[in-house]
This record gives sequence, C-alpha cells and structure tokens, in this order.
Amino acid sequence: MASKTSHKQENALWETVSVVVQALILALVLRTFLFQPFNIPSGSMKPTLLVGDYLFVSKFSYGYSKYSFPFSPNLFSGRIWGGEPERGDVIVFRPPHQLNTDFIKRVVGLPGDKIQLRDSVLYLNGKPVDRQESGTFSEQTLRESLSVPIYKETLASGLSYQTIDTQPGNRSDNTTEYVVPEGHYFFMGDNRDNSDDSRYSVGFVPYENLVGKAQVIFLSLENETPAYQFWRWPTDMRWGRIFTGL
Repeated sequence: MASKTSHKQENALWETVSVVVQALILALVLRTFLFQPFNIPSGSMKPTLLVGDYLFVSKFSYGYSKYSFPFSPNLFSGRIWGGEPERGDVIVFRPPHQLNTDFIKRVVGLPGDKIQLRDSVLYLNGKPVDRQESGTFSEQTLRESLSVPIYKETLASGLSYQTIDTQPGNRSDNTTEYVVPEGHYFFMGDNRDNSDDSRYSVGFVPYENLVGKAQVIFLSLENETPAYQFWRWPTDMRWGRIFTGL
C-alpha cells in the first residue's frame, strides 16, 4: 500500500513539473515571437508614456533579428520576415552604443529622410511638421512637479501625437540637419528636452536593432509602485490609461 501511495505521489509530482515546464515554454514562445511586456522607467516619452506604464510590444511587426531573442544569440544577421516601420511608430529598439539595453522612442526619420529641429519645430525633408498647442500637461511625481504646454504634431500621413517642450530655446530645440542613411532610422522622444535619442548618443539606429512595436498600455502605476506590489494597485493605479492604444 505504501509503495502504491509513493508511486502516485511521484506521478503527481512529475505531472506538476511537466505542466510548469510546458507553461514556461509557452510563455517563452509568446514572449519571443508574439508579444513582450515592457515597463517605462524614464520620462523621455511624456506625455505619451509615463513612468510606471506597462505595455505590450508586438515582436512580429517588423520581423525578427537576433535582438528578438533572449540574450541576442548570433544565429543570423539582418532580419527575417521583416516589415517596414511607419513614420510615427513608437518602437522598442537596441541603440548601437548600448546593445544590452532596450530603448523606446518614436521613429520620425525613415531611410533617406532629412531631419532638423528649428525653434522646437520638426522639419521633415525641408518642410515643417504641423505643430499646434493643445492643452497643458501637468504631473506631480516623487521627483518633480511639471506643468507645461502640450503640442500636437500631425504628420503628412495624418497621424497625430503629443509632445512637450519643457525648456523652450535650449540647444535641443535647434539642430543641424540629419540625413538618415539607408537601412537606418532616426528616433526622438516625445519629451523633446529630456530624451537621449538620435540627436545625441543614440545616433542612427540600424534596422536590425528594432525589437518591436509598442501597441497598448495594459497597466499603469504612479508613485513608482512596482507591479508586484498588487496591494497598492487600488490607490496607485492610473485607471484611465489602462488599455490605451499607441
């Protein structure tokens, strides 16, 4: 009797282990090929993305490169099943100077484009992008209190998005003209005066370095609350941002 009981317990244990392993494999496959969760650690994409936002990034939107996989194994070069980004997409990528870190910014320059900022206005191939003031962005965090105008930029495609300019007239508001090389992209943060992007150390980003397209915010917590502290969700949740598309 004791032997049968022990055998049943052993079978139950192996069944549990099998289920856990299968669940982990499924999660890894989903994360690698379909959707990967990311959280926002900095304010470089305000007002579009806030510190404490958690979002899903589609890995299949631009195909796959070695940066699509955990630990970036050097299995192949370039991309397979590649899709082209559209100007205005919010994208997770690996900057050339920091290949082990994920950045998230908005792509404003495609291969061959000429990009320049003049008095805070974005010029694309010599033409200004429509920019209109549209309200005020106010935020009180543990680190700062912010209240600045929101500017809505509208691309020729009709896509609109919001930006902020926290320090009008500083060096980031006037740049040289950048010509985007073939096979590369030019990124900027929507928080134009507080973003390390293609104007600075990031530079032009190779197509291979794209990880995925930001799609939707599924969780948003203020006060730098870690997601695992679920008991703080009722008080720290930004309810109005949940399921916001990007």
